[in-house]
Amino acid sequence: MKDSVFSIVENKRIAKNVYRMTLAGDVSAIKNPGEFINIRLDGFYLRRPISVYDLSDDAVTIIYKVVGKGTAAMAEMAVGEQLQVLTGLGNGYDLGASGDRPLLIGGGVGVPPMYLLAKRLLAQGKQVSVILGFNTAEEVFGEEAFKAIGCDVTVTTVDGSRGVKGFVTDALPEEYSYFYTCGPEPMLKAVYQATATSGQFSFEERMGCGFGACMGCSCKTVTGYKRICKDGPVLRKEEILWES
Repeated sequence: MKDSVFSIVENKRIAKNVYRMTLAGDVSAIKNPGEFINIRLDGFYLRRPISVYDLSDDAVTIIYKVVGKGTAAMAEMAVGEQLQVLTGLGNGYDLGASGDRPLLIGGGVGVPPMYLLAKRLLAQGKQVSVILGFNTAEEVFGEEAFKAIGCDVTVTTVDGSRGVKGFVTDALPEEYSYFYTCGPEPMLKAVYQATATSGQFSFEERMGCGFGACMGCSCKTVTGYKRICKDGPVLRKEEILWES
């Protein structure tokens, strides 16, 4: 984990209330797809945890949705402004379990961590399929980016305004070797129930510290309580216990 100063080199709206921000700085602590960064914002007590979308030698790209005052403040930031950022947080996805035909399932702001994961799996010679789920067409992002790197992409919208009408579970293919997913908990639970193989789930949880000190994001698993920020955010299908 590192706490470093990053400079904004891009902050662009890409869909309804959704922005892509690229930050230049020391990214050496970021190792695995599925990790997240934690951004300190002036005037706000808690940092904002946001998953890594893409990574280069000297910059990290995130995609975030404006859902409150903190992310609204981020949307107003200009190129050249600086942010204090914790990097190298979370366990990330394990690529070793993927098999030859992994399926990636992202819902809403759970889509971003799927991109770097797809790039890494494609680099291993895997045949990657991606399902991107949204409520409506004006919220869709990422489809062309995933296609450009060589993924087979399916978009679903709840209202049917783009792609397959329905939820991500309505677009599951008949064959896949393994799956990775990230999104809101109701979607994750539906994916858990509908999938035929093992897989890995990245949970979106409110976090206090972001590195395991406060225990505020703990959840119960088959082996006891785990901290989503440190022991997660990725959990394997076999260890998840859903609250009734």
